[in-house]
Amino acid sequence: MQAITVQDRDAGPAGMSLTDIPYPHAAENDVIVRVHAAGFTPGELDWPATWTDRAGRDRTPSVPGHELSGVVAELGYGTTGLSIGQRVFGLADWTRDGTLAEYTAVEARNLAPLPADVDHTVAAALPISGLTAWQALFDHGRLTTGQTVLIHGAAGSVGSIAVQLAREAGARVVGTGRASHRDRALALGVDVFLDLEAEKLEDAGEADVVFDVIGGDVLDRSAALVRPGGTLVSIAMPPRVQPEGGRAVFFVVESDRARLTDLAQRVRDGRLDVAVGAVRPLAEAAAAFAPGGAPSGGRTIIRVTEG
Repeated sequence: MQAITVQDRDAGPAGMSLTDIPYPHAAENDVIVRVHAAGFTPGELDWPATWTDRAGRDRTPSVPGHELSGVVAELGYGTTGLSIGQRVFGLADWTRDGTLAEYTAVEARNLAPLPADVDHTVAAALPISGLTAWQALFDHGRLTTGQTVLIHGAAGSVGSIAVQLAREAGARVVGTGRASHRDRALALGVDVFLDLEAEKLEDAGEADVVFDVIGGDVLDRSAALVRPGGTLVSIAMPPRVQPEGGRAVFFVVESDRARLTDLAQRVRDGRLDVAVGAVRPLAEAAAAFAPGGAPSGGRTIIRVTEG
């Protein structure tokens, strides 16, 4: 089968190639998925898990990509809850070969059924962004109705979903980003938008939850905006400055079948918009990883198999 593989840690996207690799083995409780569409994170070539397994052993050449939507092709021993031919989507394990391949092995618990009326390209853009937004706001931030949340990168892939979820939960939403993102953020439902290149972050006022996807100086300055009893949540880096009277949390997204199912239902109901930008074939995945290869305006998704 064909897959995108990477061998050289220092080569970056230039070291990615479309190659023939063996069909994956279905371990106990695994599912082999025929991948129709796959999502990726441009920075994942810098992640240690891209190059090593759980025991820290080298596993190159490795297959990048961790989001997928497709059809179950095979069940491993003991696998329950899914069936051959079923449409599924979800999040592949960080330390195993990923989703930029015609077939990939995934733990069954990391997959959720995909409704027939949700397109594979949309589903492939949902797992990391959707789960990250939900876990940041509600599992770690404990956001509730009537509170204020400040969301950095409000028009981005994670931020845009966070804005929609926070609005539906009855929160007041303050969003930040570049001036070119203002219209998109307002259309998603932010109450106030700040252009971080032209306006002072401190003008955002206090919030019960601050959700950071940027890190660095923006994360440091955001600590002062957290109300007593509130939470600063970051996926960019561990917070270096603690909110006075509040909490600071850094986390890595975790798979959750029940939440994936809920997010897919929200897409079906029209309550959640997932922005998909370019859709490129598997042969062009390396170009999509390159700087500037994923244009703004939505996630770039790799179409692996037609249908």
